[in-house]
Amino acid sequence: MKTLFITLNLFVVLLFSVTSTIAENNAINVKRTATITGRVIDSEDYPLPGATLVLKETNQGVASDNNGVYRINNIIPGEYTLKISYIGYESVEKKIVFEESTTLTENFTLSEGVVLQEVVIQGLLKEQSRALNQQKSNVNITNIVSSDQVGQFPDNNIGDALKRIPGINVEYDQGEARFGHIRGTASEYNSVTINGDRIPSAEAGIRSVQLDLVPSDMIQTVEVNKVITPDMEADAIGGSVNLITRSNPFKQQISARVGTGYNFLSDDPQLILSALYGNRFKTGTQSNLGMVFSASYQDNQLGSDNIEAEWEKDDKGAIYTSDFQIRTYYVQRIRQSYSSSFDYNFNPNHKIEFKAIYNHRKDWENRFRLQYKDIEQKDGNWITEVRRQTKGGTNKNRRLEDQQTMNFALNGEHHLGTIEIDWKGSYSKASEDRPNERYITLNAKKVAITPNFSNTEKPMFSVNDPQLADLSSEFGLKELTEQFQYTEDIDKNLKVDIKFPILSGKNKNSLQTGFRLKSKEKNRDNSFNDIEPNDENGFISNALNNQYDASKSDFMAGNYAAGHFASKQFLGGLNFDNQYNQTRNVEEEAGNFEAKEDVYAGYVRLDQDFGKKLKMIFGLRAEQTKLKYSGRILDIPADGDPTISTTAKEKNDYTNILPSVIAKLSLSENTKLKLAWTNSISRPKYYDLVPHSKIKQEDNEIEIGNPKLDPTNSMNFDVMAEHYYSNVGLLSGGFFYKSLSDISNTIEHRDFSYSGKTWDKFYQPINVGDADLYGFEFAFQRQLDFLPGFLSDMGFYANYTYTHSKMKNVNISGRENEDLSIVGTPENNVNLSLFYEGKKLNVRVSLQYADDFIDEWGESAFYDSYYDKVTHMDVSAGYNINSNFSIFASVNNILNEPLRYYQGDKSHTKQAEYYGAKANIGLKMNF
Repeated sequence: MKTLFITLNLFVVLLFSVTSTIAENNAINVKRTATITGRVIDSEDYPLPGATLVLKETNQGVASDNNGVYRINNIIPGEYTLKISYIGYESVEKKIVFEESTTLTENFTLSEGVVLQEVVIQGLLKEQSRALNQQKSNVNITNIVSSDQVGQFPDNNIGDALKRIPGINVEYDQGEARFGHIRGTASEYNSVTINGDRIPSAEAGIRSVQLDLVPSDMIQTVEVNKVITPDMEADAIGGSVNLITRSNPFKQQISARVGTGYNFLSDDPQLILSALYGNRFKTGTQSNLGMVFSASYQDNQLGSDNIEAEWEKDDKGAIYTSDFQIRTYYVQRIRQSYSSSFDYNFNPNHKIEFKAIYNHRKDWENRFRLQYKDIEQKDGNWITEVRRQTKGGTNKNRRLEDQQTMNFALNGEHHLGTIEIDWKGSYSKASEDRPNERYITLNAKKVAITPNFSNTEKPMFSVNDPQLADLSSEFGLKELTEQFQYTEDIDKNLKVDIKFPILSGKNKNSLQTGFRLKSKEKNRDNSFNDIEPNDENGFISNALNNQYDASKSDFMAGNYAAGHFASKQFLGGLNFDNQYNQTRNVEEEAGNFEAKEDVYAGYVRLDQDFGKKLKMIFGLRAEQTKLKYSGRILDIPADGDPTISTTAKEKNDYTNILPSVIAKLSLSENTKLKLAWTNSISRPKYYDLVPHSKIKQEDNEIEIGNPKLDPTNSMNFDVMAEHYYSNVGLLSGGFFYKSLSDISNTIEHRDFSYSGKTWDKFYQPINVGDADLYGFEFAFQRQLDFLPGFLSDMGFYANYTYTHSKMKNVNISGRENEDLSIVGTPENNVNLSLFYEGKKLNVRVSLQYADDFIDEWGESAFYDSYYDKVTHMDVSAGYNINSNFSIFASVNNILNEPLRYYQGDKSHTKQAEYYGAKANIGLKMNF
């Protein structure tokens, strides 16, 4: 704390010394200045975010915020011309006389402009206009997507919407986008926030946020900050995704959506429901109270066909599969979300706001897995253990994964003369509960098989003995287990920001400073029981009498037949209170931990104009992180029972000083050049910091955590040129470079001395080295209004991102001299979309492609795991019946693109999972 505050105080003194001399000679008496505030709306009373408002005589100006609200302070009394500009809308100018010590409230309504070739801004073009105006007005490099733009794509959750933004690719789970990568950085290098508050992670060991938890129709605006400003949290090396919920209504708004769908793999219907109500009410003579309520409900029947493999080399270098699995998934995923917002304006200078959002996803799953375990060749014959496993639970006979996130925030905005004070307190929580998760595995040992490795993308196996080719009385009970898993992540935040102007006129500036306190508590509490039936023979007989055939004639992953398994009804209906012995399995509980993190942050930010063309931000942010972690010590002796104990709480703290300079040069009204030098960090994964130990005495192996792990640091350079077309379009291109240090990863050491003993294998997360990452982005979108007739209603959208990374100073045993890229860096990422936007009908065809990238380093290149390239194609359409009702329809994953990993070489499949196509249709209502 001492280092943090000394650094910030020195920087504040420096800023004041630079500006004080000029300020003393400035003839402004702040007590006599005036202020103007209000909202900018369109002809339908909807807010216009990113509108530019400028006093022509002095160049004083601002951009309206997400709700169309603007405020210009520190105006010298007199007569001025206020100009309001917005891409796609007619500009407005108004003469205004400002008197001493007054605050004027003026709302402005802009009319949709007639753009080139007489094409009028309407429908989706309005939403594109809102997004582009916000992007244009920001000093930093951002991408903005409005809710209605998201609605034009067949995207049920925020992750699916993000994949269409330049520089972003996603990883999938059951056909839905779950984790996002920004500019070639894996998900743990990025942050996801709701209204500026970091979302805790419901996953136990990592910080990455599950994007599929948040329905896309609950968000007003998606804001991707690829350059972070000093007032933003620093843990965002790739960028920060800010999800802005609906708030501050200007008038009554009622909307709803109802629809259904169909999944072609699961052959089951879908249900889609959402509703919104917003209004502003008078308290006295003013409409001071605003409120918005939103709700969303989705019931998706999903599924997947899957194969997985592990590859090895024998003594002669021949490659073979040591483990092969055929998996069939049946999933029901219910996603529901509720949000509310209340704002109250006491007067034009004082406002408070309360926002809340609750997201809840219930994921019911059954999985049937055929596994060929420990495949090896003995005396010229291939031998394996065959396992047939059913995954289920007591809730609907399925495993339940219950994930929840919530955020509650109270904030205030206060203007005391020319000084602006903002404050905010928030509470966020994420949790994952998996109760009564059950597994039953029936197995047969030393089974002779005949493998076929001629096609390593889809290796085949046949069991030589017909009695063992499917589930039969030849199988015994391998395991019967029940586990309870619970993870909880809680954030408590408090922040205060103070902003005040120093100079006015063409070289106006303002100084902003603030602090933030975040207190985090995270824990994982799992329990695991091995179940043994008193009468094992009778139990196996009952299991064989309750079988399920998981084979499919149209198994998408290949010509595989999974065969029979114990049914989910049999597994879920077992009562373990009688006729069973339950034994605690401490090995499975060794991952439990308790963690506490406190982050103290402060910053200073100077916004400086240099004439009408150049705006700059000079900033310094300091963050101090204090850690207190506790884990488990598991000791598995060669003989006897394993023991488990809780470690003492280990502490660590570190401070990051993060300077930045950001500039925006206006080459013309619609052409901007943005440059930035920033510094950011990424804190290590939670479980890597846990002081845990897992000791296997018989194998002479040990795995430990590392509470002293350093965060990854990044120095970032960005250049972006943007040209905005008056007919609502964009042409942009830019370059970025990141110098990363202290990248962390779990490594393996052979014959390693630790704690007075030499271990055959030693595993620990460490800082493995540094890296350079660079790339460039290109984006283009435009209405094709130069074409004749109905073709002028067509438009085209495209973006391309190239990224390349290279590790240096590598500290991975045996790989120091190899060319390694960092995890999560696809070289090429492309989005294409061709759309038609008529008065009644709109149609959109979208294509998204991303290259393969390394997902996990192995002990050698042969064991590296890669996420394979993907090509997704979607089609969506809508028809406006009238101003209140419209029909929507969509089909996504038309190409049936699988989730695929490969090991070492593209031809060696590690996992291939197919989901099939999905179709939706429904009705939208807006009043």
